[in-house]
Amino acid sequence: MFDLAISGNNILTRDGLQRAVVLVSHGRIVDVVPALPDNISPDSITDIGNRLLMPGVIDPHVHINEPGRTEWEGFETATHAAIAGGITTLVDMPLNASPVTTTVKAFEQKLVAAGKQLHNNCGFWGGVVPGNEKEIPGLIDKGVLGFKAFLTHSGIDDFPNVTAADLEKVMPLIAESNLPLLVHCELSDDAASPVTDPHSYQQYLASRPTHWEDAAIALMIQLCEKYRCRVHIVHLSAASSIAPLRQAKEKGLPITVETAQHYLYFNAETIADGQTQFKCAPPVRDKANNEQLWEALQQGIIDFVATDHSPAMPALKQLESGNFSKAWGGIASLQLALPVLWTAARKRNIPVTAMAQWLGAAPARLAGLQKGMIAKGYSADFVIWDPEATFKVTESILHHKHKVTPYINETLYGVVEQTYLGGRLVCDRGRLTAPHTGNIILR
Repeated sequence: MFDLAISGNNILTRDGLQRAVVLVSHGRIVDVVPALPDNISPDSITDIGNRLLMPGVIDPHVHINEPGRTEWEGFETATHAAIAGGITTLVDMPLNASPVTTTVKAFEQKLVAAGKQLHNNCGFWGGVVPGNEKEIPGLIDKGVLGFKAFLTHSGIDDFPNVTAADLEKVMPLIAESNLPLLVHCELSDDAASPVTDPHSYQQYLASRPTHWEDAAIALMIQLCEKYRCRVHIVHLSAASSIAPLRQAKEKGLPITVETAQHYLYFNAETIADGQTQFKCAPPVRDKANNEQLWEALQQGIIDFVATDHSPAMPALKQLESGNFSKAWGGIASLQLALPVLWTAARKRNIPVTAMAQWLGAAPARLAGLQKGMIAKGYSADFVIWDPEATFKVTESILHHKHKVTPYINETLYGVVEQTYLGGRLVCDRGRLTAPHTGNIILR
């Protein structure tokens, strides 16, 4: 018997959009068939008509900030925002929580904090900082999905950046387990332009130049080749690094790349001075650069898109002062991952099928999850949405703890209507219908 059968004219399967029926039992897809079988109970059938059924979105780059900084976000609000936006699985970053997730003890504290607060499924990255190489095996045994390191200051003093020497100690350990090492790639130097006007976006942009990313990515390609450790470049913003990344992939190196929605949606030319809601690191760059990111994404050099949801209290964003030097660097956008990317892709005549690859199948592969595809054996995590419907982003519709985001007042395509987790309807137009049914994901 089947627990659920979803029929519709626009089911986004691995073979593309088609009329189909998705059969679900015990939280997994047991088959995808062209028509309803005879032996199914009418009570189990959901017909979605012309709405689009897609695998639930997977976001592997989210800062939830719990335990220790729940005034910034927290599992309750972050996962509510996520599930309302069709995100069924996310992976939490190891910094911004306090303590940071760089020890087994801290990881255990984070698991307790997540506890029964989750509205969607949540996995965790461990952290790599100078001197914690002895914690790596224990974190692997405890079930982290991989590790994250910074090559420049993270913004959090208790999560310091690593050097090449630090990475040489941990990459062999991580490679043995075939887990990925995620790296924030900026190598700071004294060649960046000084900031004389902290309200100027152009000066902030020049203070984090593309050659910082280029140097860091060159280092990671070199170390990836040396240790054959899976390396993942997070939030690529510098198009100047696309060519060496292409070459690394052509050589067969185990290297993957993500960019973020804000680098594909916004351009530096339209960011006014003092608009600190746009501050992030690396920064949003110019239109010509960002068009090259789009090309690399469509060519497969960039594997997928993740939000890098990094919220903070409004005071930390320095909205009143407009001071980029003092403002917290991070963009809150978790709930908007799908519509932002689709709105920008739609303008470029990119097919809706790309959304399932860039927001599902590819991030699932990074995290080692059998998710992100509507196919037999995969998790029955779904989002039902209308690609042609529009909505205006207002504070009232956002479920993040704080509503500061550069997307306020933007009109977006792609209205998320319902989200299913393990074959169960858990969110209907932003309203939780089965709260706290998310699970902790351990390797």
